[in-house]
Amino acid sequence: MADFREYSEYKPCTDDESCRRSVEFLDTMKTRRTVRQFSSRPVPGQVLENCLRVAVNAPSGANQQPWTFVVVEESAVRRRLREAAEEEERQFYEHRAPQEWLNAVEPFGTDSSKPFLEEAPVVIVVFSQSWRAMPDGSKGKHYYVAESVGIATGFLITAMHVAGLATLTHTPSPMAFLNQILGRPENERPYLILVAGYPMDHCRIPVIEKKDFGEVVVRL
Repeated sequence: MADFREYSEYKPCTDDESCRRSVEFLDTMKTRRTVRQFSSRPVPGQVLENCLRVAVNAPSGANQQPWTFVVVEESAVRRRLREAAEEEERQFYEHRAPQEWLNAVEPFGTDSSKPFLEEAPVVIVVFSQSWRAMPDGSKGKHYYVAESVGIATGFLITAMHVAGLATLTHTPSPMAFLNQILGRPENERPYLILVAGYPMDHCRIPVIEKKDFGEVVVRL
C-alpha cells in the first residue's frame, strides 16, 4: 500500500484568475506550429533540462513511468540518425506506403529527405519501456505504456513551445535502427523522434485550418 500525504502544493485561485490563466495559455499554444526548417542556434542546456523535467513529471499508469528520453546533440550521431531514417523512408515511400497515405501527405510536400535530423541542434528519441527488470531478475510488465508515453511527449512538446522552442515529430517506419545506433536495451521500443530547436529565419509553414471546436468537443 502506497503512503499518502496532503496535496500541499496545490494553490487555489479565483474563477477570474483561473479564466485569465486559461486565456493566456490558450493564446500561447495557438501559436505553436510544427516546423521543418531549423536554425543552427544551440539550445541552452538549462532550458533543455527544464523541458525534459516537465516531461518526466507527467502522469503515468500506476506511476510506472515507462519512458526513456535519449537526447542527441552530437552532430556525428545526428548525421547517422538522418542517414538511417532516410534509408527507411525511401523504402517506405517507394514500396510500402499505401496510396491513401501518400495522398494525405502530398499537400505538405514531405518526402524521404529528412535534413532537419541533422540541421536542428537537438534530436530527442523517445522510447517506451514494455517491461522493467525486477530485483529477482524477472520481467515486470508495464501497463498503459502508449498512453503514458504519449502524455509525457505532449508535456515535452508543450514545455518546449512555452520556452520559445520549435519542434517536429518524426516517426520513420520501421524504427528499430534507433535501438542499434543509440545502444538501447531490448525492453525499449522507439516511440517517436522529436526534433527541437529554433526556427530558421523566414521559416515557412503550411497554411492549415483546425477542425471546428464543436466538431471535436462534445459537452453533455
